[in-house]
Amino acid sequence: MATHPNRGKKPRPVRHLEAAGQLYPDAWSQIETFRTGRGKDLPDWPDWCFLPMAAWYAIVSADAQVDQLSSLLIPDVARLAALGAWRYTQGIYQLDPDLFTAVAQTTVTGDIPVEAIMHMPEWCLYIETPGMYWLDNIMHGFFAHLEFDIKTKRTELRLLIDTDDELAPVPLHLGKHTLTEAVDRAIAVSKKYAAKKGVIIDDNVEAIAKSLHPMMSLLLYVCSHAVDYPDQHRPANPTAKRTRRHGWRLFPAAKPRRWKLGKKTGKTIREQLNNRKKSNSHSKAPHIRRAHWHGYWVGPRDSTDRKFELKWLPPMVVAAE
Repeated sequence: MATHPNRGKKPRPVRHLEAAGQLYPDAWSQIETFRTGRGKDLPDWPDWCFLPMAAWYAIVSADAQVDQLSSLLIPDVARLAALGAWRYTQGIYQLDPDLFTAVAQTTVTGDIPVEAIMHMPEWCLYIETPGMYWLDNIMHGFFAHLEFDIKTKRTELRLLIDTDDELAPVPLHLGKHTLTEAVDRAIAVSKKYAAKKGVIIDDNVEAIAKSLHPMMSLLLYVCSHAVDYPDQHRPANPTAKRTRRHGWRLFPAAKPRRWKLGKKTGKTIREQLNNRKKSNSHSKAPHIRRAHWHGYWVGPRDSTDRKFELKWLPPMVVAAE
């Protein structure tokens, strides 16, 4: 994978995190207040959601000293939600260059495999995307985290796309439907709220969905079963620690950690391609079986232990010597 464009400087997500802390200096201290009130003074939410957007809305509103946010500040809620959740793990995911290309070119067909996405290794992660574009902008990577809408009880996948120009929030409504429909549903809801404020938003569903497909494949690979990690270590969310003065507290990561994925798989892909070039011209012409997703259920039927696992099957040279 290509090295970071700002060698010698802090990683981009860290710089975004620091900028958010300067813009909203009281945000981090309010997190524990909301998480402590979960299921007590506040509604409960699933463990896979670090903090619902409703809480982040309240945090931004408190800092701006208003009860209702303007259209200019609404995107800051989504940005702060991703960066605030990422702050506790600070995982930066890098895929082997050949694996990255193969995964990004694997189209997500049919319904979004929600079960796989629900097994995100961290509350929020950042995946680097060298050479990719978001619509017409150069994209360096994207944050991904899960949202639980307190009012509607809806599960959403929240992406925050890191481009040269901005951090662009993209919400996706998860369910038994395609990626294009997920974009369509999210835009419909956004337009409904935007209309109340007289705001017009981009509703080019097809273009947005086309740009999202490579990102969804990369995210699914990180969430899939038997990811090719370099060692026995695996990313995980932190656990609360007991303190003398404040009881149980959750501490953010001290520094970012890079997870370099797919070294073995990338090597296999390169070997397969080399075998194709070296194959005997008199033998059956070799061809590439395209990479694809394979999902299946594991465990007894009607059992609470039954779970869905997703595997990404790499491109394979067929009929090579």
